[in-house]
Amino acid sequence: MPRIVAENVVDSMGSFYERGQVAASRSLGELLKYVGDIRKEANSEETPAHRVLEMSETSSEPRSLPFVLKFDNLTYSVKLKRKMAVPALFGQRERLGGSSMDPVGRENMFSRSKVLLNDISGQARDGELMAVLGASGSGKSTLIDALANRIAKGSLKGTVTLNGEQLESRLLKVISAYVMQDDLLFPMLTVEETLMFAAEFRLPRTFSKSKKKLRVQALIDQLGLRNAAKTVIGDEGHRGVSGGERRRVSIGIDIIHDPIILFLDEPTSGLDSTSAYMVVKVLQRIAQSGSIVIMSVHQPSYRLLGLLDRLLFLSRGQTVYNGSPSDLPLFFSDFGHPIPDKENRTEFALDLIRELEGTPGGTRSLVEFNKTWQNLKRSHNTTTTGNETPTHGLTLKEAISASISRGKLVSGAGANNGNNPTSMVPTFANPMWMEMAVLSKRSFTNSRRMPELFGIRLAAVTVTGFILATVFWNLDSSPRGVQERLGFFAFAMSTTFYTCADALPVFLQERYIFMRETAYNAYRRSSYVLSHSLVAIPSLIFLSLAFAAITFWAVGLAGGVSGFLFYFFVILASFWAGSSFVTFLSGIVPHVMLGYTIVVAILAYFLLFSGFFITRDRIPGYWIWFHYMSLVKYPYEAVLQNEFDDPVKCFVRGTQIFDNSPLAAVDNAVKVKLLQSMSGSLGVNISGSTCLTTGVDILKQQGITDLSKWSCLWVTVAWGFFFRILFYFSLLLGSKNKRT
Repeated sequence: MPRIVAENVVDSMGSFYERGQVAASRSLGELLKYVGDIRKEANSEETPAHRVLEMSETSSEPRSLPFVLKFDNLTYSVKLKRKMAVPALFGQRERLGGSSMDPVGRENMFSRSKVLLNDISGQARDGELMAVLGASGSGKSTLIDALANRIAKGSLKGTVTLNGEQLESRLLKVISAYVMQDDLLFPMLTVEETLMFAAEFRLPRTFSKSKKKLRVQALIDQLGLRNAAKTVIGDEGHRGVSGGERRRVSIGIDIIHDPIILFLDEPTSGLDSTSAYMVVKVLQRIAQSGSIVIMSVHQPSYRLLGLLDRLLFLSRGQTVYNGSPSDLPLFFSDFGHPIPDKENRTEFALDLIRELEGTPGGTRSLVEFNKTWQNLKRSHNTTTTGNETPTHGLTLKEAISASISRGKLVSGAGANNGNNPTSMVPTFANPMWMEMAVLSKRSFTNSRRMPELFGIRLAAVTVTGFILATVFWNLDSSPRGVQERLGFFAFAMSTTFYTCADALPVFLQERYIFMRETAYNAYRRSSYVLSHSLVAIPSLIFLSLAFAAITFWAVGLAGGVSGFLFYFFVILASFWAGSSFVTFLSGIVPHVMLGYTIVVAILAYFLLFSGFFITRDRIPGYWIWFHYMSLVKYPYEAVLQNEFDDPVKCFVRGTQIFDNSPLAAVDNAVKVKLLQSMSGSLGVNISGSTCLTTGVDILKQQGITDLSKWSCLWVTVAWGFFFRILFYFSLLLGSKNKRT
């Protein structure tokens, strides 16, 4: 849709509510006809300049805006529990009721409810910038979360409607965006790349690459980030953009698809006055483009106050003022506390609220006065205009259609209209394969910018392989060589799992970025899991090849080229299973140090029950289940079978039978006589060259008889897929991101 189309339609819709004056709406028939004309013009790519002129000439009435977000009687409380309680003595009645033996009385004594939101009502319109103000703990962020559907339905009472219709969770996710207080960005991506990846996620496939780039460039100009477009975001170790620029980038990635509703949790927090003003100025332009913008602000400056259209003051979860900034002097003057000249209105209001909170009655008088004052104002408006509240004229479905037609909510531009608003916009802007491609590209870009991460991992694997190769250099086929081979395989297989522990912080660093992006359907969680798995495979192949090449021929393992290939695949499967296991743990363990402790402990248990320290037939029955759950068991048995499955190769001949016994130091002639004596007793001729133990016998001694080597390989691979599936479910359960 050409830029002029969107601009003309925005101008033609006009302002519905300007500085507290209620505008009369056009008739429903005229609006529906107008929306139909807009759709036709948008589909035919015609400039609707004539339509705008026609509307302005046929009527001089103020025109209504299509969206009104209304919230009524929002109430939210949480139950607080005391850490310790003192029981009543000698059967005395407790202060809160109940006896010392009464469980109900004890429960009341140990817990209480705290009301975070108490009967909050208000409304916001598109074209306006609404700010929620209050001291710390007043309920600002809680109200933003409630409006953004980030509080579980069972915990929140009250209603949130858009154009008079209840907002469904799925629809709200598509037409809105939520900007968190913290700037959750990838540090090694540039500003332009960050916004471009957001465009790839949120803009539909019907948008060409060039159109997405144009959208990003326009947004960079809108956010005032042109000079920083090629600069990396940066972090503690890499110099990047400033704090104000980071905040504007955070806003940009959530408005790339031009949502109808934008929620922001303290977007000016931690910024200097100039940066804060630039951020709010950007938000004002977003609101004027036809969005509902609601943000929480701790204490706006005088300049910021001039950019705001509506204020909502909270005190301990209750409304103490709701209206235009221009009405603040009149409100507090009527309350008996006039605002002095040349004093910041919001600072005066917040100081007065804090002062009242310190009194025995708290802000109850101000809360009650606000209700009375709002009722009087509403009655005055009813008398003046004949309507108690302004009517928006359009149903939610019609308003969304008009919004899409004029260029907003571009992620839904290609959707088919259904019978309800939810069916009008797709849940996700792109198919799964496209999401996977973009996620993979972003991961590879991040990895390429930080090569030291893979370099350290490769160095660890290389050094470990070099140490093993030199310690177990060119092992022979004697009984001692057999024991040394068993030790090498056990250590090598466990090492592949331990070196995967470095994958633990990868997702932990991305966790909150993932939660932010998936909370409003930027992409599917399944797409993230699949791309995360695919991106890991190339590095695992390289690590496996390096480890296998260093150790296989240096140790003197059997099998030739085919044996080496199988050994390589087992190493790769071990890396895959270990990486998947650690990735799954990162999805359920929120802290790095705790995660490392759990990983090291569980891998130690896997090694203990792998069959190296104690064979399967010697493990107690009540622990045998852990033997089959051990990830080390299957690759360990696979490489043992690859080494010892030759039924012809001999590992113990004649007098070598005494090598692992106290008779090992006896003279060889004595050993020969002992063999002759044993031959006579057993009735079997045993000479110094007789083969007594083959590779198959060693496998039987180790209890490796139930699975073939290929079965062990595929079971190891299957473990990797199993943990990836568990990782998906951990994301599904852990990223609900709602308060209870």
